[in-house]
Amino acid sequence: MKKITVLLAEDHGIVREGLRTLLELSEEFAVVGEASNGREAVRMACQMQPDVIVMDIAMSGLNGFEATRQILLSTPQVKVLVLSAHSDDEYIRRMLEIGAAGYLAKQNSGEVLVHAIKEVAAGKPYFSPSVAKRLRHAKEKARLAGAPHPNPAPTLTKREAEVLQLVAEGLANKQMAAELGISIKTIEKHRQQLMNKLDIHDTAGLTRHAIATGVIESSIQETTANR
Repeated sequence: MKKITVLLAEDHGIVREGLRTLLELSEEFAVVGEASNGREAVRMACQMQPDVIVMDIAMSGLNGFEATRQILLSTPQVKVLVLSAHSDDEYIRRMLEIGAAGYLAKQNSGEVLVHAIKEVAAGKPYFSPSVAKRLRHAKEKARLAGAPHPNPAPTLTKREAEVLQLVAEGLANKQMAAELGISIKTIEKHRQQLMNKLDIHDTAGLTRHAIATGVIESSIQETTANR
């Protein structure tokens, strides 16, 4: 029997170890790699092309939203299953719009995760009961209200999204240039385009926007600020 190949994208090492141990208890899965941040996940997804990626959202450097977007653009056959501590409506909506195949809250049991991986590997969407309930509630609320869909947020380029996250994490232009392998002048250009597109013209505002839209967690920003 062909095993389901799985890539784990999670920034907490102890969580990755637990997930690997759980999946390796079953002969149905083969964990082919572990990524500690979104950028690693994108690179490893292209190299390994696993059946399923178990993707966290809140990761430094490149968050799960942008990592998923880049992965599905380059390897659309890969299925991304979100496993996050966050089950806010906005997080779920954004991941679905990007193309995630399923969404689980980390509060779920290992048994639910195993079932979810099998389902998305078979081409079926899967949402944990609590997430499915939120989706139904949001859909019904919108239907009853008859409210028009809100105007979509401006679409950021790959580089603009990366720069936004790094700005919000507290990196200086020189540090961002080294992280992304581009010049400081190019960083400044992307930063200005980002501010113009979002109509936000200071670092504090960009950071607030990043936290509000789930690009980073407030705890990440606070940690970098206290270094």
